[in-house]
Amino acid sequence: MNDQPLSARRVAVDVLNQVDPTRQLVHAILAKNLDRTDQRQRCTDLVLGVVRNRRAIDVVIERFGRRPVERVARPLVSVIRLAVFELVYCPMTAVHAIVHEAVEVVKGSAGPRQVGFVNAVLRQVTGHLSDRQALLRQVDPRQVLPTDPQQGCVFDQPFLPDPKAEAADYLSSCFSLPQGLAVGWIGQFGYEQTWQIGLASNRRPGLYLRPNPLKTTAVDLVGILRQGGTEAELADGRMIRLSGAGAVEQIAGYHQGLFSVQDPTAAGVVWDLRPAAGWRMLDLCAAPGGKTIQLAEVTGDRATIVATDLDASRLKMLHESLDRLGVRSVQVIAYEALQDPGVKADGFDLVLVDAPCSNTGVMARRPEVRYRLSPEAIGRLVQTQVGLLEKAAGLVRQGGLIGYSTCSIQEAEDAGVVQTFLQSHPEFLLESERLTLPSAGPFDHDGGYVAVLRRP
Repeated sequence: MNDQPLSARRVAVDVLNQVDPTRQLVHAILAKNLDRTDQRQRCTDLVLGVVRNRRAIDVVIERFGRRPVERVARPLVSVIRLAVFELVYCPMTAVHAIVHEAVEVVKGSAGPRQVGFVNAVLRQVTGHLSDRQALLRQVDPRQVLPTDPQQGCVFDQPFLPDPKAEAADYLSSCFSLPQGLAVGWIGQFGYEQTWQIGLASNRRPGLYLRPNPLKTTAVDLVGILRQGGTEAELADGRMIRLSGAGAVEQIAGYHQGLFSVQDPTAAGVVWDLRPAAGWRMLDLCAAPGGKTIQLAEVTGDRATIVATDLDASRLKMLHESLDRLGVRSVQVIAYEALQDPGVKADGFDLVLVDAPCSNTGVMARRPEVRYRLSPEAIGRLVQTQVGLLEKAAGLVRQGGLIGYSTCSIQEAEDAGVVQTFLQSHPEFLLESERLTLPSAGPFDHDGGYVAVLRRP
């Protein structure tokens, strides 16, 4: 038996062969395969990169490889998609190395005819490459797939729709977005902003840490991380961005509970709520627990916090995090226990509703989202979101707050839900709301929405 670890490419192809993003979580399939390689991060980047950019990759294969993707056997198309992803989005990897490795992967599982087929398709694609790192402002947008805000991979002829005449088709093809989503975003945000959202939705997300103020400060944690060999820098004075970090559990300070992993947009929800020591608070959709723990940290672990979730199995992660971070002010209860008189007595100063949503603000982290969106699915989510706000309304005391947040940027799930709730609950006032769009900038971040509602 051969126990040698496999290459990142070999394992990535196996994962791509297994995963159906319309009904499976990509990360779940990845988790079952990563132990087969000692290049875990590279394998992850390859798989997620292909899933994020699959439509654009298929456009390249069909135009320059001259092969309809649906007529290529799945094991072979996975190899070809992976190679085209590297050709377009990994310009630091040499073209000859990408083609050679793709052929070697096929050799291990197919015959000479299949090897020749893959080699021929990739040679045709590479024959049309002009510049893998061109400045976007200097090239025809119909010939280039953007790889960052300034650069992209250019081919020798147009292959994308004209953005001036067919804006939604162009953005849908360029950034592998559902057509309806591109149309909706153009209507809501305009073309230029939708272009930025599309790029951010396909980025490799940065890794951010939120320092645990019960045990350290942001400045001190940066020093600890650097001493442990991790590149770290302050982001907005409260978060820390890492570069080149490996597994989170191996980062200095993790087991001592010095930090939590969280995107800056998600962290901003609790900061907008401004909770205070002594408050009695409820996190109604707590799992996996990041915002619950942040409520405790912000209040110096001197509040009374109740956490629950409809999915009881996911609360296990919250228990583990509470122990690691040394948080003592959180009581985790079953969702049904919210009916107990002792829990409901006197109401809560704050009820946080971090609602289940379409996740359109976090598609870079949840690449399968783009394969599942539909007006019907969003309609069902809106019903759930309104129902959760109704539940919160019966639990907040006079003078208390409801915090409503999503990691969606769809107006129907954000301001639309809040306005629907306010129309049926005129006793509440909207104190503030904030929509954050995802960004691929130097300090990249996800998208999301937060509203603060007060019951005077």
